[in-house]
Amino acid sequence: MHFAYIDAGSGSFLLQMILGGTAAAAVALKMWWRRVLEILHIRKPEDEAPAEPISAAHESEALDPAREPAGKR
Repeated sequence: MHFAYIDAGSGSFLLQMILGGTAAAAVALKMWWRRVLEILHIRKPEDEAPAEPISAAHESEALDPAREPAGKR
């Protein structure tokens, strides 16, 4: 029986392919599962979900990221 030599570059490329494929499969399953839950009416579609209101204080902080928080003055 002969074993082939796998150098470090090929081994890391193979590892990246395996990990990337696993991550892609996990995301695809997550998206598929959400659709299944929406079809079964267990979860509301994201288009119909109510958005959280933004308070005036949080909105002004979001518009000016360079401004220091009020507690650090």
